[in-house]
Amino acid sequence: MKFEIWGLTGTLATEHDGQMEEATKRLWYWLDAVDASCNRFRDDSELSRLNDSHGATMAISPTLELALEAALLTADVTGDMVDPTVLPALLALGYDRDFDELAHGDSIRELASVPSMGPSSIHLDLDEHTVTLDPPCQLDLGASAKALVADLIADDVAPSGGVVVELGGDVAVRGEGPEGPWAISVSDALVLHGNEPRVALVHGGIATSSTASRTWRVGERIVNHIVDPRTGRCAQGLYTTATVSASDCVLANAFATAALLWNEDASYHIAQAGWSARLVRRDGSVEFVGGWPEDGAAR
Repeated sequence: MKFEIWGLTGTLATEHDGQMEEATKRLWYWLDAVDASCNRFRDDSELSRLNDSHGATMAISPTLELALEAALLTADVTGDMVDPTVLPALLALGYDRDFDELAHGDSIRELASVPSMGPSSIHLDLDEHTVTLDPPCQLDLGASAKALVADLIADDVAPSGGVVVELGGDVAVRGEGPEGPWAISVSDALVLHGNEPRVALVHGGIATSSTASRTWRVGERIVNHIVDPRTGRCAQGLYTTATVSASDCVLANAFATAALLWNEDASYHIAQAGWSARLVRRDGSVEFVGGWPEDGAAR
């Protein structure tokens, strides 16, 4: 089953035909719940209210709590390289509207660099189910929340059989497909043409991050959505695309995003964590990390 949300395409597939009805219900339950809680482009979302809270403590829903936990985990495992407090930097780069609107028009903004405040500015109380942001901290949960949705849907459907959920290049897999392990296609530009290398997966997550997609113009420059929290500038490093396989989609997304900022240290960090990866350099050459099969063997 194909679907679209947040300007992204997605896929849901199950091992048995009988799973699909309930799987579709869980898909839209979690997409709606995360949209209402984490969409910074909705004025009525919990995240928008939190970003406007000016340091006040705010009670939060279970869904936003899960999303904040995922974002803080993402920051922790990447040494704060993937930081949810990058919203001011994204706004300074012109990412102040839904991407569909942003991509179809030129921005007239001048580039500005806004370093992030860091995850220590987020005070999440899991006992009281509240959160407080140190002013003027503001959050963008886009990457980790998207990966979290894939994991949540897959976890809900898995008791009835194998399932794969893909959303904008983030893939969560639980169990086998109708013919064995799921075959996951990998694209350098998040667009599938049918001849991409493929890898087999039975459990876990695969995520792709790229500076070649989700780009827009600021004056004479093309910028992207991967922000270095240390500088507030968008990624312009050694790699243009990183695809990582990990134990779940949240972790895969964390390391794929961080790889574009770690540059020459990316393979070390990914291997040290026990994950595998396919990293595409600016010159088009491909680097394989861990147990990731070379493209010829992966087809």
